[in-house]
Amino acid sequence: MATIASGHLDALRQAVHGRVLLPSDDGYDVARTVWNATVDRRPAVIVQCSGTTDVVHAVNFARDQGLVLAVRGGGHNIAGSAICQDGLVIDMSMLRAVSIEEPSRVAWVCAGATLADFDHEAQGSGMATPLGINSTTGVAGLTLGGGFGWLTRKYGMTVDNLLGAKVVTADGQRHWTSATDEPDLFWALRGGGGNFGVVTLFQFQLHDVGPQVHAGLIVFPAAQARAVLQQYRVFTETMPEDLNVWAVLRKAPPLPFLPASAHGTDVVVLAAFHLGEPAQVEADIAPMRAFGQAIGEHIGPVPYTAWQQAFDPLLGPGARNYWKSHNFSRLDDAAIDAMIDYALRLPSPLADIFLGHVGGVANRVSPTATAYHHRDARFVMNVHSRWERPDEDANCIAWARDFFRATQPYASGGVYVNFLTEDEAGRTSDAYGANYQRLAELKRRYDPHNLFRTNQNITPGA
Repeated sequence: MATIASGHLDALRQAVHGRVLLPSDDGYDVARTVWNATVDRRPAVIVQCSGTTDVVHAVNFARDQGLVLAVRGGGHNIAGSAICQDGLVIDMSMLRAVSIEEPSRVAWVCAGATLADFDHEAQGSGMATPLGINSTTGVAGLTLGGGFGWLTRKYGMTVDNLLGAKVVTADGQRHWTSATDEPDLFWALRGGGGNFGVVTLFQFQLHDVGPQVHAGLIVFPAAQARAVLQQYRVFTETMPEDLNVWAVLRKAPPLPFLPASAHGTDVVVLAAFHLGEPAQVEADIAPMRAFGQAIGEHIGPVPYTAWQQAFDPLLGPGARNYWKSHNFSRLDDAAIDAMIDYALRLPSPLADIFLGHVGGVANRVSPTATAYHHRDARFVMNVHSRWERPDEDANCIAWARDFFRATQPYASGGVYVNFLTEDEAGRTSDAYGANYQRLAELKRRYDPHNLFRTNQNITPGA
């Protein structure tokens, strides 16, 4: 464990208004625990910040003391980058405020807010912005990596809706960034991960959404998976942008609309989300029912906030997780066959393979408009290897890696940076493609000594 002189710690405690936690303090173990249970690190000190000034003091302290620095928003990142070993953690979890400006259709979101926090406030005004699909995810990490979800086909990536951000850089300076204020830094923040500083406040564009939407599931047996996925592939090419449909291959959960005999069996699930009126919803989803003989369906009106939480039970904290991910610009039959093959050999009943459909507005943005580069990605495949016991680690990780290799020949070569695991540092450049060199140059400008490196790291350019 790193040794920090007591006098320096006393000065830090006096400087910040939030809590400074050491390993011997009450609350330390809770503060160091993150979503992925395979991550078990013990920082030397955790600073639970009460505002931007606390962040400035923490950044300066870590830099001046030569400590490894990590930044925690929601603590949901698969790689566990929110927590470091023997260093200092800037914990933003106390900063969860969300403020909505209805006339300007703008949201101000603090860096510790979760998707549930954001959606709760925005839906009070009948508005939303594109976010992820798990309500316990932190807004900050999701946004800094790009961000996509049910609204992406209609309104773009999360970063396409970011209007500005307040950020503390490695020198302890505060910056307001937007399209007109320090635009280079703003460009880098929109997809560049946590490489450029600590964002303490986000400004987002809002859109009219809900409060009621139409959403739900159609579940087919795995025996029909090939035909279902082939027809799904064709269907997504022309479906309206009010509609988004994702595909999941997994064991059937004990959902009330499924017969008990189907619980625990291999299935392919089409998760549909629609922003339109009921009559249009029915017309748009009707073709999916002909993809096969479904064993169950439940699609209807639902509060947007409820749909944003619908998958939370499958992605709760406390389990052990390992992910592998590919982007696809198209789905070849061989890729579909590999997905089905591995889905029939899941290493754990908690594991699954999902295809998130992007497309729409997100594909029409220039790949150089933001640091998030892969505007050709129509499907983002994520392999959720998920299990409960440490003695299952080797088998569950090996399955994910084998599947990743089996599908690699059919992928586009890109990857969503938020889905990279701790051992995939070699793929960081794949996440940024042609934008990597510009990001490296900006990294040298804003963080020349690589203080912010407990992430999918962009090395400062030469």
